[in-house]
Amino acid sequence: MLKKINKHKFRIVLLFLALLGLVLIRAFESQLFYDPFLSFFKLDYQNKVLPDFDGFSLFFGLLFRYVLNSILSLAIIYLLFKQIQLVRFSMILYSIFFLVLMCLFFGLLHFSDQPDYLILFYIRRFLIQPLFLVLFIPAFYYQQLTR
Repeated sequence: MLKKINKHKFRIVLLFLALLGLVLIRAFESQLFYDPFLSFFKLDYQNKVLPDFDGFSLFFGLLFRYVLNSILSLAIIYLLFKQIQLVRFSMILYSIFFLVLMCLFFGLLHFSDQPDYLILFYIRRFLIQPLFLVLFIPAFYYQQLTR
């Protein structure tokens, strides 16, 4: 076991740095990204009015955060599985999910008089958190086991 760790020491350090990057994105989210919904969803939001927001800044704030999370997630997938085709497939999925989720998010914000806050919360959660990584790792691991 110790020989395996020594053999893959550089890979383990890179994996740790990528995970640390995800943690730092979460820790400094309010300083790095424009998102008026951060404080809104931390409180009892069910009976409150949506905060005022700049759609353009919100879009680019969410895009920036999603891209950072995706890059680190793709690095983690590569470091764990060492298969570039999994990284390419994941990149395509991340792109498709981003388009769908952003359309849903802004569609709910702009075209609904009273959007369902819970749906808005979870769509936003998938945009700002690396939840797809949590789904992809077990799926890719299971795929490797069944081959």
